[in-house]
Amino acid sequence: MKKIVMLTLTLLLSMLRVSSVFAADAAADFPNRMIKIVVPYAPGGSTDLLARMLGKAVSDRFNQPVIVENLPGASGNIAVSLLLKQPADGYTILLGTSAALAVNPHLYKKASPYDPQKDLAPIILATKQASQVLVHPSVPVKTMQELTAYLKSRPGMENYASAGNGSPGHLGTEMYKMMAGVEIAHVPYKGGVPALAGLVSGQTTMSIAIVPESTALVNAGLLRPLAITTLERSPQFPDLPTVDESGVPGFELISWYGFVVRSDTPREIVAKLNTAFDDALHDKAMHTKLTEMGFDVVGGKPDVLSNLMRSESKKWGQVVTEANIELN
Repeated sequence: MKKIVMLTLTLLLSMLRVSSVFAADAAADFPNRMIKIVVPYAPGGSTDLLARMLGKAVSDRFNQPVIVENLPGASGNIAVSLLLKQPADGYTILLGTSAALAVNPHLYKKASPYDPQKDLAPIILATKQASQVLVHPSVPVKTMQELTAYLKSRPGMENYASAGNGSPGHLGTEMYKMMAGVEIAHVPYKGGVPALAGLVSGQTTMSIAIVPESTALVNAGLLRPLAITTLERSPQFPDLPTVDESGVPGFELISWYGFVVRSDTPREIVAKLNTAFDDALHDKAMHTKLTEMGFDVVGGKPDVLSNLMRSESKKWGQVVTEANIELN
């Protein structure tokens, strides 16, 4: 019996050594073929643009092709499910927002197909970005205070657009509703660009949308900005007050985008990806372009994203619970 146990242990140790050798070889050779970035929103939006810009830069650094696949739906659950079905080899990457990386398990309590903390390994926190509270020009309000008064006078009669269930705009507006005591119906779209198109066409009353996607429409006079969602005014829009100073004290909404892979991806591969993306983000031309587009470039080591995923999960989990939001 003792001999059988020893033989079994020896066999297991041998298998582990072989597995480690294969993993080390794969990491040393990474990448030697095409890399795919999965984006959980429709083409043309800020996530799509960021993925394509950084994908090209990373492709140049690795001398391997990097393609982008758009897979919108279910607040990012569909895109994450695809990622988790691929080998843990670093060749499939997800660009996620707070929805996929922190919020979904709270929203889909009965049907969440994954746990971000256990199933996903952070590569890098790419950017953060402020949002604007926007209304269609036909809405008779010019300030955040006037919007709150307008919605209170028309409880449940108006609606708001978001990039989808669980998106920052969705949860941010739900938080505004609770803090300001207003009622307004939610109209989820499959991405920020479709949501803003709905607002421009007058299908919805208001939206909270990130600066990189809303600026051109605001500059063209197609949408009216009322406030910015950071606690301090933005240098880019110094005359635009914050929601916090506009009658909703303590309100803050910061959107963010991060790249992740499967949690069982070899650390050496994650480290290579982190270096490539961080170099790309801090390339002078890239940094300037992203800043001009309204992104706040972050970068850094994987734990920067890991820490944010945990803190945002706690914050928005409370909002989901208090607003009684549940999706299936």
